[in-house]
Amino acid sequence: MSLAAALLSCALAAFMTFAGAPKVAGHPKTALMAQHLRVPTELLRFVGLTETVAAIGLLVGIFVTWSGVAAALVVVALMLGGAACHLRVKDGFTAAAPALVSAATAAGVMILHIAGN
Repeated sequence: MSLAAALLSCALAAFMTFAGAPKVAGHPKTALMAQHLRVPTELLRFVGLTETVAAIGLLVGIFVTWSGVAAALVVVALMLGGAACHLRVKDGFTAAAPALVSAATAAGVMILHIAGN
């Protein structure tokens, strides 16, 4: 694995942890976000759990390639879904941008993992 892939994996894992942990913990802002996005609170809690597990997979992926690829693929799917939710409620590109940047970063991690093997 390249240094770039390891650094991107760590950065993305940190972002996924900071994004997912409050959702899993049921932070009060999660309910407000769910209401704004017009999705069930339970769905956001599941998304948070998936983000947190993906973060672990990204870190394991530093040593086990398939784990990093799988976790990055999950992040791409989650973040594209998140961006779509923001655009669906007309939040605009600014609200969707962090999810889109995360999806692009995860795609880069996948490419670096695959190219490194």
